[in-house]
Amino acid sequence: MKKTFLMTVAAAALLAGTASAQELKFAPGEDQKFNWASFEELKKTQLNGEQLTVFGPWLGPDQELVESVLAYFEAATGADVRYTGSDSFEQQVVVDLEAGSAPNISIFPQPGLAADMAKRGFLADLGSENADWLRENYAAGQSWVDLGTYAGQDGNRAFFGFPYKTDVKSLVWYSPENFEDAGYEVPQSMEELKALTEKIVADGGTPWCIGLGSGAATGWPATDWVEDMMLRTASPEDYDKWVSNEMKFTDPVVINAINEFGWFAKNDAFVVGGAGAVASTDFRDSPKGLFASPPQCYMHRQASFIPAFFPEGTAIGEDVDFFYFPSYADKDLGNPVLGAGTTFTITKDSPAARAFIEFLKSPIAHEIWMAQKGFLTPHKGVNTEVFTDPTVRKMNDILLQATTFRFDASDLMPGAVGAGSFWTGMVDFVGGKSAEDVASGIQTSWDAIK
Repeated sequence: MKKTFLMTVAAAALLAGTASAQELKFAPGEDQKFNWASFEELKKTQLNGEQLTVFGPWLGPDQELVESVLAYFEAATGADVRYTGSDSFEQQVVVDLEAGSAPNISIFPQPGLAADMAKRGFLADLGSENADWLRENYAAGQSWVDLGTYAGQDGNRAFFGFPYKTDVKSLVWYSPENFEDAGYEVPQSMEELKALTEKIVADGGTPWCIGLGSGAATGWPATDWVEDMMLRTASPEDYDKWVSNEMKFTDPVVINAINEFGWFAKNDAFVVGGAGAVASTDFRDSPKGLFASPPQCYMHRQASFIPAFFPEGTAIGEDVDFFYFPSYADKDLGNPVLGAGTTFTITKDSPAARAFIEFLKSPIAHEIWMAQKGFLTPHKGVNTEVFTDPTVRKMNDILLQATTFRFDASDLMPGAVGAGSFWTGMVDFVGGKSAEDVASGIQTSWDAIK
């Protein structure tokens, strides 16, 4: 087992530089695309002499990005803000909370862990007023309220987690040039996507590149497919029941979602290399067929991170682009979006911590990061013109148009299932087992840990 030295956040904060050590990335008042009024409003809250410790998972360039945002809170309020990042966040935050040395703000990439900490009494209730604000100001607001609402130590459910910084998974990547050459159009519904898949085959092509290979984590890309299919064939409430196992894996609703994935992945004519190659193709290599000449495939469903594995020099928006993984036109389920992200919590209450949650509600707290890179937000009050990359703006538009947002289900399930039997079950599924058989095996593994 890898040995990790865990330094408490309090100790690390003493060694870390303050956010004010860096200059503000964008001079207040200069670029009118930013909502500087929200920055000026923040100045009414003065926190001179107060320290705010913030602990999160971001290191390296990502740490510089979050600190560039924290600097504005520090500049406006006078608080002494100290951020500490760790690649062992999940272990360290538990150690600190149990030791009574918690930071003021803890940033959880896994809502499930935040829920566990709330149940143990380590998180402060953010109050119904913040839940109401999210409901009104985030696209698909109720989804975000639900994501941050957990049972507390007293068993009563309350709003503990403020979602900030989001990733989008419901994307299909394609080559605009290949589509144009073949006369294909971006499908607007799942019915049209399936019709396009069949047309490509009829035209002599192969519609999809799909790869589930990921070393010890092989199978996880298929869980994203099934999660997206759950959101397009079942209600958000059913999705939540599935995540908590109130709805069993063997339920016909779940079986149907698995088979919906199978419609694409288990047809030899639909996938590069045939269905037998899906499990053995590394997910990092799987999009390369988009760039072959002639194209080995026309579409690749994957999250917003996949451009990191495109050929060097690929121009997003020119060589390759993406569209929303569409919903069914004949089902009244809106436009759901699958994704991930971080949740901000108060783990050591103070006036500065409460003021910081207010800061997260301000447009400027989002726009500063949006104007740099790697940041998406469902905040309806921000100016998306601050995005410098039109591709990122387009992803954010998908998020803003969502009627439902749901977090990656496998990340919310117990590890033995979400990062275990669900992965291996999907490999068995594309290998030839029926949806009923793999679902039964996954449910058995879940029952074994209850």
